[in-house]
Amino acid sequence: MLFTAKTGIQLEGTGVVQKGLEGVVAARSAICFIDGLQGRMLYRGYDIHDLAAHSTFEETAYLLWHGILPSPDRLAELNEQLLASRALREEILDLLRAIPRDAAPMDVLRSAVSFLSAYDPDAANHTREANLRKAVRLTAQFASVTAAWQRISNGGDPISPNPDLDHAANFLYMLSGEVADSEHAKAFDVALILHADHELNASTFSARVTAATLSDMHSAVTSAIGTLKGPLHGGANRDVMDMLHEIGETAGAEDYVNDRLAAGEKIPGFGHRVYKTEDPRATHLRRLSEELGRKSGDLKWHEMSRVIEKTMMDRKGIACNVDFYSGSVYSTMGIPTGLFTPVFACSRITGRTAHLLEQYADNRIIRPVGEYTGPTEAVYVPMDERPA
Repeated sequence: MLFTAKTGIQLEGTGVVQKGLEGVVAARSAICFIDGLQGRMLYRGYDIHDLAAHSTFEETAYLLWHGILPSPDRLAELNEQLLASRALREEILDLLRAIPRDAAPMDVLRSAVSFLSAYDPDAANHTREANLRKAVRLTAQFASVTAAWQRISNGGDPISPNPDLDHAANFLYMLSGEVADSEHAKAFDVALILHADHELNASTFSARVTAATLSDMHSAVTSAIGTLKGPLHGGANRDVMDMLHEIGETAGAEDYVNDRLAAGEKIPGFGHRVYKTEDPRATHLRRLSEELGRKSGDLKWHEMSRVIEKTMMDRKGIACNVDFYSGSVYSTMGIPTGLFTPVFACSRITGRTAHLLEQYADNRIIRPVGEYTGPTEAVYVPMDERPA
């Protein structure tokens, strides 16, 4: 207990204020491990490099939820469950059609997910088994809602999922109406794996805070979407693409960075609170950016990004993060810039629901202590005695 002489009140806590809770251990978790000094990231003990090279998004989702890699039968069962959950009810599509077309995609996703709870057969069932079923449904539905909104907001009709395609390929199909080639589908699958979890980030923490009150999974996920919408958490890859468009050509990239740094401005896609070396996810996205750019016959975004990256390393010694190359990867695949943050959410829903399962299994309400800095002896003055 902490006794504050100023107020004479005993408070729980250490008395040390960590702004932004930086460095504070707020939960024990077996889901994701990050070594920021070495640039390592593990899901359930498996190195992200191995998962990106050999796994699939569906297999990674199973790993995050269950703690082990699935057997062939278990993976086939999960694929069937995802397939059965992809099609959206007409009520959900009617909601999307009723939303103004200029609404922010993250606002749409947040509203749709909240609305989905009204039609979830396990809405009132809070057992682990029911929450696992909800995690699968939400993973399928996030992608379907995001793709459907992109179609509807542009005056088109939603496209029904293709039963012959996996999760990554289905999203690209529902977005464009065309089956993506294997290289694009695999690149998107890898991107989903890379974004699936990242320990106790802001949106995952907000989801766990909501779940800690024993609120339901849909409510906790909705909290996370609202947190992810903030520009200090999601959206940096969108800022990166805006920057690349502003620069225009590779020849102007170095001068652009130098000018912004001289003006005291930040370069989007660089620096990370956790990583002190290269973000391991950026390693794969850099490669995908080059491969997809070469395939499309246009390496401009990649080459421009390489110049920016080198300039930032030479000038500031700062490595790029996961957002820097993901923007050019998504753009080359034809994903609109406005969908970048919802696409991030479509991946992170797997890790986020894994954290919710963990929170529910060993719950204690999350209630940190705040340090009071206001007055302690204010005297109430009646209305008629207060100055005008």
